Amino acid sequence: MENVIANNTLCFGLDVMGAAHRLQTVVTHTPLTYNINLSKKYQCKVFLKREDLQVVRSYKIRGAYNMMSSLPTNQLDKGVVCASAGNHAQGFAYSCRKLNIKGVVFMPIITPNQKVSQTKMFGDGHVEIKLVGDTFDDCAIAAIEYAQANEMTFIPPFDDHRIIEGQATVGVEILADLPYVDIVFSPVGGGGLSAGVGAYFKTFSPHTKIIGVEPEGAPSMYEALKAGHPVTLENIERFVDGASVKRVGDVPFAICKEVLDDMHLVNEGKVCTTILKLYNEDAIVVEPAGALSIAVLDDYAEAIKGKTIVCIVSGSNNDIDRMQEIKERSLQYEGLKHYFLIRFAQRPGALKEFVNYVLGPTDDITRFEYMQKHNKENGPALVGIELLENSDYAKLISNMKKYNVNYTPLDKNDNVFGYLV
Repeated sequence: MENVIANNTLCFGLDVMGAAHRLQTVVTHTPLTYNINLSKKYQCKVFLKREDLQVVRSYKIRGAYNMMSSLPTNQLDKGVVCASAGNHAQGFAYSCRKLNIKGVVFMPIITPNQKVSQTKMFGDGHVEIKLVGDTFDDCAIAAIEYAQANEMTFIPPFDDHRIIEGQATVGVEILADLPYVDIVFSPVGGGGLSAGVGAYFKTFSPHTKIIGVEPEGAPSMYEALKAGHPVTLENIERFVDGASVKRVGDVPFAICKEVLDDMHLVNEGKVCTTILKLYNEDAIVVEPAGALSIAVLDDYAEAIKGKTIVCIVSGSNNDIDRMQEIKERSLQYEGLKHYFLIRFAQRPGALKEFVNYVLGPTDDITRFEYMQKHNKENGPALVGIELLENSDYAKLISNMKKYNVNYTPLDKNDNVFGYLV
């Protein structure tokens, strides 16, 4: 950052250079790496901003530390509070340790032990963890009430200009390492990262297009931009947990509406496919939110040809216990995994006939479970079938009809699918 932080020009009212100074000895200047595989695939220059290699494995420490270190000493002495089940909690905890202050982290009761342990580790005795409520919204309300009752300062995950200033330093590093960038793809949750990076680029590299990326199941910024103001989504899909919020922040939205050139949604299954490819082809481990900026590239394949592209890989705090679900979602998205309710004929050899004649040579049964009726007799069977190629599905259906198999495909969007699978 040293070669650019001398300029104290404000970016959309944000003191980004001041934040860069405060963070110099705290955060890692993460690598901006050229990715050969992606560059070849999309016929352009693709660089990955590796915030997954940050000291707490995500960019969140930037905003948390910047805000906390900006507070007056008398406020810091009273302690700080945050609500988070993930990256913000870990950045907050590390910041408490660096500043030698007391912090209280509110997490939902359902938070995996791995995330609780990581937060404790980064805090190293400086944080207390309170498990409250079944959802983030519940624990956030409890955290704010606790902060007010104890005269402590609440450190929000994104809705504060000091948080956004810290996240903007990701942009400072990108432009320091790569002076000319055509397009930056940034994951969007509450909007702090995209607001900060977007504000910095629009000030110092106005030709660069900033494209925000959200999961399809949590389109909070997408809907806010469409409505012209932040909106609260009634229900969201929480799989991409680092980028799934019901409502974007008011402060980030005010900036994002000025600096985002486009806002795009990516299917959660596509995110899972991207996670697996990054691991298998590049040995890069990312969390779902961290894969968003790469998963979106297929949808911009024509627009990015010959361009210089930066994808912000926002974090890598991915619980290994989720890998089976990630693989499952990827297979379903790619059309390689299908579920059926099959009512096998009650005669000898029916199941053997299904295996020998209905299934193709590379089709594989990965799940077989009889559904019991109320009278304890076997009902239809739940059958999961994995294909080698998605084009094999048409032949499978043709064979089921040819051999008069009584089947019902299960659509993953149906309630029945969620209940049985």
